[in-house]
Amino acid sequence: MEWNTRVTELLGVKYPIIQGGLAYLAYADLAAAVSNAGGLGQITAMSLPGPGELRSEIRKVKEMTDKPYGVNYAIGQHGRAFDHMLDVAIEEGVPVVTMTGGNPAPLLERLDGTGIKKLVLVAAVRQAQKAESLGADAVMVVGQEGGGHLGRDDVGTMVLVPRVADSVSIPVIASGGIGDGRGWMAAHALGAEGIEMGTRFIATKECVDASAAYQEALISASETGTSIIKRSIGAPARVLTGDWTDKILEIERQDPTYEALKTYISGEANRRFIHDGMSDQGFGWAGQVAGLIEDVPTVEELFGRMVHEAGQIRAKWGN
Repeated sequence: MEWNTRVTELLGVKYPIIQGGLAYLAYADLAAAVSNAGGLGQITAMSLPGPGELRSEIRKVKEMTDKPYGVNYAIGQHGRAFDHMLDVAIEEGVPVVTMTGGNPAPLLERLDGTGIKKLVLVAAVRQAQKAESLGADAVMVVGQEGGGHLGRDDVGTMVLVPRVADSVSIPVIASGGIGDGRGWMAAHALGAEGIEMGTRFIATKECVDASAAYQEALISASETGTSIIKRSIGAPARVLTGDWTDKILEIERQDPTYEALKTYISGEANRRFIHDGMSDQGFGWAGQVAGLIEDVPTVEELFGRMVHEAGQIRAKWGN
């Protein structure tokens, strides 16, 4: 069964499935596994200490797969600090660059003429239209069900994806609440031509930096097992609910300032849980799709399931 869309043609992949940037988790092992399975794996650039480490990680991926892969730049917190990191992607001939958070204009301008495919994560129609006008090749649209940082409008994937698809001419990739073949096919029905998954890929064997405690928490969580933090400072983000996130929410009620929150929402606090399994001393990003996660398969096994589920649905649809 063929799965060709404008997204597969743009990225040169077998399936229109993209692995999310996943701060502090998306490195060579996971990226190569996703690409080898037929999707687009990614490295997270801004979680690495510097350009040397990024170059090393890119070269590891090149050794592990001959398939297309991407590098994600979470630019919201880094200002111009991404410039030297972006130079590495250009020098190494990275096939795809994705951008999340912040203003993508400087990156899109820098990448113009390089031949690198440019994808921008958006959470609103106006952001998608702006990304298209700036030269993005496709937009990834995240609904409020997603994990990590979200839009401020609280619009779900079911409504946001068709709104964006009706508002731009470039390919649309759906994100937020997708973790199996059913979600994949639902995204296509909404007008998307591909999907991005983040949380589901954390609970795979090749996500080697994710602690067993983090993966088990994803398996144990229901669809109601997440919370939105940082809303009070204008940066809403979805995490697994727990003692640490309860503390964050209490601070937001009592003293909703970045200064009061910064040690609780820091990268160090994030890593204490996702890397070291210290659930009482840190937090982990997660989308509502955690309610659909029941095990930790290999990436290849996950793709096999999804393709089977999606194929059954397509057969019912008659195509």
